[in-house]
Amino acid sequence: MGNRAGGRRQGPKCVAIIGPFSSGKTTLLEAILARTGTISKQGTIASGGTVGDHSAEARAHAMSVEASFATTEFMGEEMTFVDCPGSIEFAYEAVPVLSTCDIAVVVAEADEKKIPALQLILRQLDDLGVPRMLFLNKVDKIDAGVRDTLKMLQPASSTPLLLRQIPLRKDGIVIGSIDLALERAYVYRGHAESEIAAIPDDDKAREIEARFSMLETLADHDDQLMEQLLEEIEPPRDAVFDDLAADLREGAVTPVLIGSAERGNGVLRLLKAIRHDAPDAAATRERLGLGDAQSIIRVMKTIHTSHGGKLSVARLLAGPLADGAEIWLPNGNSAKVSGLYRMLGKDPVKIASAKEGDTVALGKLDEARTGDALSTLKGGVSVAAIPAAPLPVYALALRPRERKDEVKMSSALQRISEEDPSLSLEHHQDSAETVLSGHGEMHLRVAIERLEGKYQIPVDAHAAQIPYRETIRKPAEQRGRHRKQSGGHGQFGDVVLQIKPLPRESGFQFTDTITGGVVPKQYIPSVETGVRDFLKSGPLGFPVVDVAVNLSDGSYHSVDSSDMAFQMAAKLAMKEGITACSPVLLEPVMKVEIATPSDTTARITALIPQRRGQILGYDARPGWPGWDVVEATMPQAEIGDLIIELRSATAGVAGFVAKFDHMAELTGRLADDVLSVAAGKAA
Repeated sequence: MGNRAGGRRQGPKCVAIIGPFSSGKTTLLEAILARTGTISKQGTIASGGTVGDHSAEARAHAMSVEASFATTEFMGEEMTFVDCPGSIEFAYEAVPVLSTCDIAVVVAEADEKKIPALQLILRQLDDLGVPRMLFLNKVDKIDAGVRDTLKMLQPASSTPLLLRQIPLRKDGIVIGSIDLALERAYVYRGHAESEIAAIPDDDKAREIEARFSMLETLADHDDQLMEQLLEEIEPPRDAVFDDLAADLREGAVTPVLIGSAERGNGVLRLLKAIRHDAPDAAATRERLGLGDAQSIIRVMKTIHTSHGGKLSVARLLAGPLADGAEIWLPNGNSAKVSGLYRMLGKDPVKIASAKEGDTVALGKLDEARTGDALSTLKGGVSVAAIPAAPLPVYALALRPRERKDEVKMSSALQRISEEDPSLSLEHHQDSAETVLSGHGEMHLRVAIERLEGKYQIPVDAHAAQIPYRETIRKPAEQRGRHRKQSGGHGQFGDVVLQIKPLPRESGFQFTDTITGGVVPKQYIPSVETGVRDFLKSGPLGFPVVDVAVNLSDGSYHSVDSSDMAFQMAAKLAMKEGITACSPVLLEPVMKVEIATPSDTTARITALIPQRRGQILGYDARPGWPGWDVVEATMPQAEIGDLIIELRSATAGVAGFVAKFDHMAELTGRLADDVLSVAAGKAA
């Protein structure tokens, strides 16, 4: 191992601010911008005056619903901070950001209920290989000791939580912090730089103990430091800082700093740690396996503005960029940048050029998509795709209140889905419904509010129709004769159909056993066409499946028979015959895998039978300490709002994956209810 020179990383940095819902991320961004002088005064969520959470939907719900970008300058260096949503419903917003940023600042608080949410975030950072430091927020409201708090939070982290500061208290109240690397005390001053002070005598023993614990953890990765500790030699301060930076960049530890974003406390120490320890664009290229690339521009977010057209917020991982430059897209096409902007919330600032490491917005790149890797070099650049969005768990069918808005609604939904790739938009042919799917009730509510507010398209939303089917329980034989005589040629078709049930999931089979030409060969396909047309909507009002039909007999007229006549005869035979076959309703049943914290597994297994589900079993979630996976089958009709109940039972962190498993008969009152609703819609 040996000693490793850390060294300050050069160039503009991109920093993701991420953490559980309501942990203080947007407030921390506001405190950073105020401390660096980018804004004159720190705004608050309550006042609706923050740089982050600037959209109407975010302000209405007092929560982050999309990534917000703000570039500032600290000690002569540019830093772009990206405030990422904390709710699991909007978690995918962070994926393109984390895949491109240099470091993540994880905002956490001393709340045991939020540990599963923190674990989800830290696991995401592990999977993407993103270095991180943790900002323990609201330290002035922590009742327990900070080290006890870290012991509580440690199970959420796969790497050691390394405490870099301890609170400085007076009469039980947190008045500042002691930096364990600098061995220096700082007394907080509201929304101002802390005052340097000597470590009080009463706190020296506590500081020495905490510092030694920090050095012991660092020594696990530095043989020289280990020898110095064993020989009770005080390590050089620069070497300690180099180890802190190196361990951070290598993902060996998660350094922890403390403060209060609301009061602006601890923000300066955090900024200095980012400036000294965080990797830069060159290191991020190495992490992504792109070390020798000459030009890489990675799109982190797509924004459709009300007046300025489309903006693609992107990180320049390699090479500079000028307004008007020609860039190459993954599809092989090229386009010219029409406007280059530095981001500050909702107020982009036009600039002429950007350098490597900058995070900027590119104007009017119509073909660029979130996650795309662009390049100024012809032929583009090959970059691993960002992880795909998880499967949706909640869906609504949308219909414009004014029919004239149907085309406008479709176009607006395409834009909204481009801004948020975790939304899924489909047109269901069977029900003729436009279905929007996402990751929870609030996720879709925000999308609909954007549709109605930003695009001025009022819509009605309702649960998407369940794809019920019907089948038959017993066989029957039925003759169908179509005869019509009017002036000129008449119409004549006569068939005998044998109808029988097939095993589930067999679909439809058509055969004929015609002999003697009683139904000429040229009309047999017409009989099948008539049968298939009827099966599109059976006597119960749904498509009929798992049915075999055999054409066994019939007759024809040499003049009046026709394709249409035999189609009509087949439909008549099916209409009367199916009724005699004991038709029954079928509903889709899904295989469901629910991921949940272990301490809520009992609640989850209790609610499954309440939704007509059948538990298949549950086990520990592989690679996820403290989590289980519950497997069950459940009718699709019961899954519509399942995610709402799961999240309610698990402090907002449970999720599930549902896949079609089989069709099952539905009888009794539930079937009557389905048929009643279907009859009402038909009327």
